[in-house]
Order: sequence, then structure tokens, then C-alpha cells
Amino acid sequence: MTKQTFKSGTVSDLYLKLLADRGIDYLIANAGTDFASIIESFAKAEAEGTKVPTPIIATHENVAVSMAHGFYLATGKPQAVMVHVNVGTANALCGLLNAAKDNVPIIFTAGRTPYTETGMTGSRAGSIHWAQEMFDQAGMVREAVKWDYELKNGEQVEAVIDRAIEIAMAEPRGPVYITLPREVLATEISNISYESPARRAPVTKAYPDESALEQTAELLANSDRPLILTRTVGRDKEASAALADFCEKHAIPVAEFRPVYSAMPSQHPMNLGYDVPANLEVADVVLALDAVAPWLPRWHGNPPEDSKVIHIGPDPLFPTYPIRGFPRDLAIESDLTAAIQGLDQILSNGMANDAKVAARRERIGELQAKRQARISKMREEHKNSSPIHPAWASYCLTEALDDDALIFNDYPLLLPHMNLKNPCNYFGSPEAGGLGWGTGAAIGAKLGAPDRTVVCAMGDGSYIFGNPMAAHQVVASNGLPMLFCIFNNSTWFAVRRATLDVYPDGFASKSNRMPLTMLEPSPHFEKIMDLFGGYGEKVERAEDLPGAFERALNAIHNEKRQALLNIIVSAAW
Repeated sequence: MTKQTFKSGTVSDLYLKLLADRGIDYLIANAGTDFASIIESFAKAEAEGTKVPTPIIATHENVAVSMAHGFYLATGKPQAVMVHVNVGTANALCGLLNAAKDNVPIIFTAGRTPYTETGMTGSRAGSIHWAQEMFDQAGMVREAVKWDYELKNGEQVEAVIDRAIEIAMAEPRGPVYITLPREVLATEISNISYESPARRAPVTKAYPDESALEQTAELLANSDRPLILTRTVGRDKEASAALADFCEKHAIPVAEFRPVYSAMPSQHPMNLGYDVPANLEVADVVLALDAVAPWLPRWHGNPPEDSKVIHIGPDPLFPTYPIRGFPRDLAIESDLTAAIQGLDQILSNGMANDAKVAARRERIGELQAKRQARISKMREEHKNSSPIHPAWASYCLTEALDDDALIFNDYPLLLPHMNLKNPCNYFGSPEAGGLGWGTGAAIGAKLGAPDRTVVCAMGDGSYIFGNPMAAHQVVASNGLPMLFCIFNNSTWFAVRRATLDVYPDGFASKSNRMPLTMLEPSPHFEKIMDLFGGYGEKVERAEDLPGAFERALNAIHNEKRQALLNIIVSAAW
């Protein structure tokens, strides 16, 4: 390991230098009075040619955290975010909850209002420096982060940064929180030694218990109607590839309910799509892969009493969820790739039942044919609907995109009608359900993968939650041409649907204007593009959709402008 020496400067200078040394490319920030030393250090680094992360301004904290979220999804690399003391932390909390439940590592930092009233560089100078101090600033995010710490002095900058990164990246991954007091950042230091690269080896993968894996393989080998359920396998390309190969070889189908990532190509012969209930109710073995809620008892029912249920994942008990009562006959703590490959090896080495495999393959082929016919019929029925049906809009979107496009879905897309050809290219709303995530996440993905087509589809409510003025400003200022698609039904449709689920024959069901669900009058969202030099279009007729997508994609690919389609859709599912 090579020792480096930081000769002289401020704690802030060393902090930014070490972030870059540890592979942090960007500091996505919404600045305040606590940033004085950070801003000075950025200016100094530019003047002196010192390598530091590139500063990115995001004028709302929810956008900033979501950008770091999306950057990681596109690249696998965590990034740093910094916000303004307690108020910035509070604004970012929704995004942190999304990252926590999505197991996304983010180095989330905030200034800390000055401790001292006088006498030090950075001491209090404005009235907010009294009002913004808290007894426990980190307390408001402690349930959403894996670790929190306050930087005490310049001697520990290396240890704090390295510990933040290693904990964030250890499975199950997630955000961490560091507070940075103004006086500490401004402190002059000299002759600080640090290692480059860091001498902090990452934690190795967790491998499954061999006997438990053999029990699982035996259950699968003798099963007539096995079913794999997952929402998250697609976060890892290696795990996705292993799952696709395993399921094809052994004729074991996969079904997902509202997946967070695409696990397998839509047309994979063992991908039963999103038909959970029909397959769950007859399953004799259920294998849940890293799924906190593998099925919804209220909507999907439960597997048969005599079925066997196995949970596999880095932390199959999900201890950060206060209550979770899904049955399990086996729970295996393991890296998913290791577990899937291990099962494949056991089954391939003589345990597989060829007759069972052949029977399963025939049964699943019949199910697939019926499923595809049903989906095609529904789409055909709705392709000329007015307002536009979300099924037709979802289909037209994937037909217009290249196979390598990254798609972010903040609730509106109907996945059965989409042809996702590559795994790990689709990202759905996080388990926490914090609306507005998609806008910033898509921007972060475009920042991390500038050569790929990036699309964010969202409902009109989700778009408003996504702080669109701040989001489009980031896109414009950083030259990130991408497509935003608003599925506009002028309704909080998820709220409406939840109300009807609880009270299907209640007073609200008979109301022409269900209280607290209507988003009217609907803005002319497409005109927002006029403010940022982008391309905007309102689409009201189904037959106009393919041409609208073509024009919008031309704007981002050839004109290098961001584009927004305001698609008027029905409140349907």
C-alpha cells in the first residue's frame, strides 16, 4: 500500500481529495451556509488542478438523493450527496427511505450548524445558526441509514470516509449519514498521512449452507408446480443471468409482483410475468429470492398449506421491517448468485428428475401461450381507446426504445404489455413507495451512463412530487438529454384504488369526484419544456403515440435536448 501525505490545507480540502481517491465521481449538493469551506475547496482544487469529485447542483434535496440512487443503479458505484444541515436532511428523508428499502448505497452528508458562537473560523454568523441546531440531527434519519457519524477532526477524515463507504457497500447495502460541522471543515491541518488506495478490503460474499441448499434442491427436483418469486434479483446482472439459465435448464417458472428491477427478459420461456395469484395458489414449492413481501395475502391469497416455502437472500429475516410474518420452511442467508449457482450444480449432478422437468416444461409452455393470448387480446381491445389506455401507452413506449435503454417507472407502466429484452434495464418504484423518486433517479442514471437512452415514466402526481423545476434545471445545466413521459389521468389513482379495495361498495365508490383523489385542473405539463429549451408535446389520441415517441426520441438523440410527453390516459389498470 502506498502512503500519501496531505501537506497543508483545510479539513474540507482533504475531505474532497479523499472522496475522489476512493472513487467518488460526483458530489451532488444543495448548498447552504454550512458549505463555505466546501465551496472554497472546490474553487481551490480547480485553480490548483487537484482531483476532487465533480460538484453537481440539485436545487431540491429529494432530486439530489434520487440522482445518487439512479447513478448507482446504472453504474454500481455509490456517490456522495451533501445537503444543508437539519432542514436539508429533512427534505431528503423521502429519498433516503427509498434508498434504504431498495438497498442502494449512498454517502449522504449534511453540514452541521456551528457549535461555537465566536472565536473560530466558521463560528456562528447568522440567526439560523442558533435556530438550526438540534440535540440529535442524525436522529431523524437513523431508521433510514445503516450508520451515522459526525466528523470530529481532520485526523479522522480517512477513517470516516472509508468506514462510510465500506458499510454502505456491505450486504445488504444502503445509505449512510455523516454530519460535517462548519468549524471542523474550516480547520487548518498539515502533514496528514493516508493510504492510497485504501487498505479496506470489501466484505466477501455470504455463501449458503450446503445442507440447506441440498434440501432446497431436493424439494425442487421432486416438485410438480414449483414457483420462484422475486422483486429484486435484477439488481445484479450476474444473479439475473444465473437465474435465467437455472430456470431454463430445470423448467422452474418465475413470477413477480411489481418488480423493482427486471430479473429476466420478458419473453424468457420461464418468465410468467406478473401472474402471481394463479400460480401461487397451486404451487407445491415456493422459492422467494430476496423478497420482503413475496406475495400479498390480501390480493394474491397464500400458497397451499402443504406447500414448502424457502426464503433466500443476504438477510432473509429482514430485521429492519418491524413486522413480517410470511411462512418459511427454510431460510438461507446467501448471496443470490452463489445460491442459484449452487442449486444448479446440485440439480445438474444427478438430483434432477428428467420426467418432472419435461412435465413442468410442457405445463409452463401451455400457461405461457394462454398468458400471451390474453395480453394480446387486451392490448388489441384498448389500442384505440380514448383517453389512451395505459396498456397501449406502455406497449408503444418499449416498441419505440432501443434494447439497451434504461427505463425508470414511477408507478404508471403496465409491465405485462412491455417487451423488456434485457434484464437490469428496468427500475420500478422502490419498496418504500416514496413518490417522485423516478425523476431524479433517471437523471442520475443518465449522468452515470451518458451514452444510453434514459426514460422516466411517471404519473402526473409522481411528476409533481419529483420537484420538476429542480429536476429539469439539473438536466439543462449538465447537458443530459433524456425523455420524461407523464401518464396523466388527473387522479391520485393509487389512492383511489386503495379506497375501493377497502370500501368496494362504500360512499366513495359511488362518488363522481372521490374526495382527495382528483388532480384538477391538469397543468399543461408539456409547456415546462419551453422554460428549459426542451421538446414538449401533449398526446391525446392513441394513434398519435408512436409518432410522438419518435419525435421525442429525435429531440434527445439528434438535437441533444430533453423531451417531455404529456400523455392523457384513462384511470385504468
